[in-house]
Amino acid sequence: MFMRWVVVLLLVLPDVGWAEEIAYPEDYVAEEEVDPDDAGGDALLEPSMDEGSALVEEEPATSGLGSGWANRLSLEATTWALLPRRGAGRDEGFLQVHPRLEVVKPGFLQVELGAPVRLRMWGGEEGASLVRKEDWDELSDWGQVVQNLMVGGDAPNFVWVGALESYTLLSGHLVRRYSNLANPDYHPAGAVVTGLLRPVYVEAFASDVLGARLMGAEVALDMQHVLFGRAPYPMQYTLALSAVHDWGRAGGTSESMTLAHLDGTAMLVRRRNPEGGFELQANAGWGGRPGEGGAWGAVAGLGAEYLTSRMDMRARLEGRLQRGGFRQGAFGPDYELARFQVAGPDAVPQADAPFPEGYSAYGELILSWDAESLGVLGQRHFRLTMGTEVFNWGRVDVDGRLETQLFHRNLSVGVGGVAVGAGKPGARYLASVEARWRFLGGKLYAVGQGGTLLFPTAEGMLRPGAFASVGLGVDNAR
Repeated sequence: MFMRWVVVLLLVLPDVGWAEEIAYPEDYVAEEEVDPDDAGGDALLEPSMDEGSALVEEEPATSGLGSGWANRLSLEATTWALLPRRGAGRDEGFLQVHPRLEVVKPGFLQVELGAPVRLRMWGGEEGASLVRKEDWDELSDWGQVVQNLMVGGDAPNFVWVGALESYTLLSGHLVRRYSNLANPDYHPAGAVVTGLLRPVYVEAFASDVLGARLMGAEVALDMQHVLFGRAPYPMQYTLALSAVHDWGRAGGTSESMTLAHLDGTAMLVRRRNPEGGFELQANAGWGGRPGEGGAWGAVAGLGAEYLTSRMDMRARLEGRLQRGGFRQGAFGPDYELARFQVAGPDAVPQADAPFPEGYSAYGELILSWDAESLGVLGQRHFRLTMGTEVFNWGRVDVDGRLETQLFHRNLSVGVGGVAVGAGKPGARYLASVEARWRFLGGKLYAVGQGGTLLFPTAEGMLRPGAFASVGLGVDNAR
């Protein structure tokens, strides 16, 4: 009976919608190229935030508040089941209700509040609470109420708060493709702050604004500006220093760890025309663990970007050297699990795990394409993001996500996965899939999700599990 009333409620709310678009800073530069001569020499600098795993359809319709303000209210209801794997745990089922409220002043402020509330329908230990307690049992979990907060508008000067999915800190040699959502019982809100004061550009981040966890910053110096004065195109030759520290005091206790890296970047080719542009960069760097002698690494490679009104393609290829337990990209897509237990035969936290000395090749591709235009935030007929690292001693790490929109954007499908330590004993594999199908004029849609999970335990081990979800939502995105 309760489920019947939920369906009725969804059908009778005409202006209530699920916001499938999440605003990540990356696209605020990709929308429109700005000629630095026209902008007084200040080309827009781009923070390295990927769009993450959200299935994005169209720029949402909103109701105006006057003076350029707009708002949106949305709701989605699904069943959400947790399933054990390899005999670990028990079945649990929940009704997940996810309301949202968004208020927007374009170019100035965007606030989106809401959180999924999971109400127990079956399973769990005797006396288990109605609301899933693991979603709200520490202060950091309340960060999920802030779905998105952005102050300032376009890069290079803004503040952004929300979930970090596939986040990269500038050069990416410490933090690359990191997600603070990999632990399914930990729901923090991260933050990214950027600023430009010629000839210095700074990007700082925190993985958890309510807990002492992962924090870091990178400072980039425009060497051309320092040596020869202000240039028409800034930041073509840079020297950057980054440092990241994990206190390990939220989302479960883990060992602290500090890494630092020095990077140099030079623009080799830069071509721009009315249809788009192409850039080719060379980079080299050296990093280590402060206070630990012999733990260091070096890297050199190339990065390229090709941009048109319909396509945004970014690629990177690097050679890396690792010594004394240090590795580039240590804070990566698997870190929120590896901080408790690394993949492989050694069941120890990453801060204590030995990492074989050797070298590796790293490649990354981010490709967005739309038959009409990339001008609308998140409007992509096709999007692929993938990173792969191959080590000379036999290990392979891969993570990626593919998203597509079909049948006049009425069907959206996303598939993602992570493989860590492939080719070696104790390899870790995770996968997920999501589909949304719009009908009845696009106002109503069905959603289905599923995938595998790993839950950190009090003993510091990882318990395997899986999830499946199906339900309905309504919105005013069309």
